[in-house]
Parts: sequence; C-alpha cells; structure tokens
Amino acid sequence: MKLSAHEEYGLRCLLRIGLAGQDESLTIPEISQAEALSPAYAAKLLRILRRGGFITSARGKDGGYTLSRPSGHIVIGDVIGVLGGRLFESKDFCHEHAGQIQVCTRSVDCSVRSLWHAVQSAVDDVLSKTTLQDLLRSEGEMNSWVKTIPTHSPLTSIQ
Repeated sequence: MKLSAHEEYGLRCLLRIGLAGQDESLTIPEISQAEALSPAYAAKLLRILRRGGFITSARGKDGGYTLSRPSGHIVIGDVIGVLGGRLFESKDFCHEHAGQIQVCTRSVDCSVRSLWHAVQSAVDDVLSKTTLQDLLRSEGEMNSWVKTIPTHSPLTSIQ
C-alpha cells in the first residue's frame, strides 16, 4: 500500500498554502515552484482542493489561493478523501479482486479482508484526529505529537 501522487502532492500544496497563513494568498507558479511540481499539475491539484472546499481562489493582481477556513478546521482525513480516497473500500474489495472469476473464492470467509479492514480503521482513526494545523508543526514536533494520538485497537472493531 502506498499513497497516490495526488494525495501526497495535493497535501503538500495545501500545507504550502497553510504555511502562508490565512491572510496571504499564493499563486500557482509560487506553489508549483515551492513544491517542485509542474504548474499544470499544481493547478489540477488546487482545483480538486478548491472543489473540496479546503481553499478558495481569487483572480487579479492580488489573486491566488488561500485556506477557506482556519487550518484547525481542515481534517486531513477529509482532504485525503477528496484527493484520492481510502486505502481499502470493503464494499468493492471482493468484486475488484475476484481474479479470473466473477466472485472471489474467498468472499465468504476471508482473513485478508479482515486485515485490510483493520488497517483502514487504524488509518481513518489517525487521519480523523489530524488537522492541517497539526501538520504545520516541524517534523520533530510532529513526531512527538503523533505519539500522543489516542487510537482504538482496530481489531476490536471488526465485525
């Protein structure tokens, strides 16, 4: 499993705007240069983030992109959901991984599905408790903060 480029670079673009602050806007060229992305790709990601309601845009001399609300009100789980989605979707998993037949041979009793559900539950738990404001910390501060996130045991939530 890995994050998609959309999720990684989209989150970095949002973080760059967050670092600029609520009152300062950044342009596509500024964001693309700062994050080493092509202007076209940065524009595509910013369009997704704008449609998701995380940023706003303004045209003109003083135009650019700003956060649509305070960084503490932007939940990273929601951002990842807009940029790419979840790692594991239980309703489609068996159908999409059936192999060469219509219905997966393990669709009735699947320990792998249980594992992916537990992993997704743990990821959802952490991302739902993390805001953009949290990510505005330094790496050292973030490492310390992550250790304080209370999580439930995903294995107890499997049904």
